Amino acid sequence: MKALAQRREAATVESLAGTVLCYDVRDADGKVVGAKGARLDPATARSVLAAPWDELHVLAIEPGDLHEEEAGARLARAVVGDGVEVKGYTGGQWTLTATRRGLLAIASPALTDINAHEGIAVFTLFHGQPVEPGETVAKAKVTPLVIAEQTMVTVEKASRAAGGVLSVRAFRPLTIGAVAREKLEPKQRARFETALGQKIDWFGSGLLPVRYAGASARAVAEELEALRRGGAEVLIVAGASALDPLDPVFGGLELLGARMERHGAPAHPGSLLWVARWEGLSVLGMPTCGMFSQATTFDLVFPRLLAGERIGNREIAELGHGGLLSRDMAYRFPPYRATAARGELE
Repeated sequence: MKALAQRREAATVESLAGTVLCYDVRDADGKVVGAKGARLDPATARSVLAAPWDELHVLAIEPGDLHEEEAGARLARAVVGDGVEVKGYTGGQWTLTATRRGLLAIASPALTDINAHEGIAVFTLFHGQPVEPGETVAKAKVTPLVIAEQTMVTVEKASRAAGGVLSVRAFRPLTIGAVAREKLEPKQRARFETALGQKIDWFGSGLLPVRYAGASARAVAEELEALRRGGAEVLIVAGASALDPLDPVFGGLELLGARMERHGAPAHPGSLLWVARWEGLSVLGMPTCGMFSQATTFDLVFPRLLAGERIGNREIAELGHGGLLSRDMAYRFPPYRATAARGELE
């Protein structure tokens, strides 16, 4: 690439054709006759020559160079992985969108390595965000008007090595079983079942009839066993007194031989969430504050289970970074209802 300063007295259609404008050129009425970044063809070159200017700055594309639009298209195609597509080009940026509902996965080290190349810019939503089909998950652009093709070759190689920089992991349609304590009043039961059912429906999974356990460890264990026999692939337990080690829920888990992976989460609301493992099944303890419509740590962890992740102590510990779940963090939750804030149902 060579930067050229064209003086009006020496400029011709031939000298301008094929070059790239460094800025908009306007006619006497202020109308743009040559747009920034445009590669001039003879017709546009004539329009630019007719505009009022004394000196014009253009770029000459040399062998081994690429125009930003061509290079940006290659960049966009390179970074998309499974569940993401290149949607369109506008304003110098290529838009990348989700092709399905799921969790956005970013290969962060590869993204950083690619963006470390001068002139490369790929900017995304956060890793682990739930997204809808057609939702913009990233944009890609080449910032200079002309870039060396070798840069693109290097970026494409790095992206292939990473298997794509961004992808969307689809939610798996699973059968969910839920147990709550029988102390819930009828109105609370109805509200809990409706809220949980709406959330599970959004993921494309199915909820078995909710079971209510009596105030004994054996009763809790029997209800969980019944749900497993009924085909439950993930278990949810709600209504436990999470700060009471002798709560029947924890006694029931002990009777079953379940292993507590993590009790409590470094995030709020929902710091009393817990996760256990029982013979290959995840058992997720729902915080009381998340039993109805409020978005909590449950709404961060549950989608990851449905996307095929194994959630244990380390994964829960990582919630501390960004664990102050104010309304400003709502973008991290699933959009259960179009008429409610993300993560909420009403």
